[in-house]
Amino acid sequence: MRFVIVTGMSGAGKTTVLKALEDSGYFCVDNLPVPLITKLVQLTSDSNFNNDKVAVGVDIRSGEALGELSDILNGMREIKFNFEILYLDASNKALVKRYRETRREHPLAQGGNLNDGIDEERRRIDFLSKMADYTIDTTGLLTRELKREVLKIFSNDVNYSNMIVTIMSFGYKFGIPQDADYVFDVRFMPNPYYEEDLRRKTGNDQEVKDYVMKAKESGKFLKMLEEMMSFLIKENTEKEERHQLVIAIGCTGGRHRSVTVANELYDRMQGLPYSFRVFHRDIINDSYVKGEM
Repeated sequence: MRFVIVTGMSGAGKTTVLKALEDSGYFCVDNLPVPLITKLVQLTSDSNFNNDKVAVGVDIRSGEALGELSDILNGMREIKFNFEILYLDASNKALVKRYRETRREHPLAQGGNLNDGIDEERRRIDFLSKMADYTIDTTGLLTRELKREVLKIFSNDVNYSNMIVTIMSFGYKFGIPQDADYVFDVRFMPNPYYEEDLRRKTGNDQEVKDYVMKAKESGKFLKMLEEMMSFLIKENTEKEERHQLVIAIGCTGGRHRSVTVANELYDRMQGLPYSFRVFHRDIINDSYVKGEM
């Protein structure tokens, strides 16, 4: 039996996670009243229950009863009932943006200040974040990326780390990413922009990749970057208990060199026990293709 409790901040993606688990064969119940969790445990433990994978969504909508959850979970551990807690989080800025886009009302805002409601929710469910077996920060994740991370844990049984590393390419002419933890400048590499047959291509094209990587300094830089980031990611994971790390790689326009290096670094880091995503922020900017330098 695999029993998963999906919880976390409102707007962080619980509905998406439960749908992904349901699609992969889990029996899912959302917003189950806290006092009924014990009943669900008894039901699913019965030999007549025909599914050995169960997921239940619990969050701030449980109201005052949420305070009883800690005792219930401790009781489940006392009787040796195995369960896992997945905690979904996101930055306040991301949560505010999501609520405003969907025009939903936060459960604790009640027509008042949204930020205050989010802060109060964090305070009330802090005990769950501390009890969690897995934490996913969904701040920068697309829906498909969140689904992929969830299935890694609960369907593919990957040895999962709570750290999600984003490798981002960008163009300096459009500004340095504000959420970057590490920024690297690759404008010293050969620039495909000055090759007429490569100008309208990107670092996702093999011809551009070959052009950039043919320079000795490109390969040397990537080797050192791989070694350094392997070390720094491990240090951030073990010492700072972070869930998100952004590595930003920039060139002039964000279409050629930075894209090539970001893709190369992404490929080289796959052997590490962390989740990686690659994101090309400025790759489709038309002004650069038109030659507006």
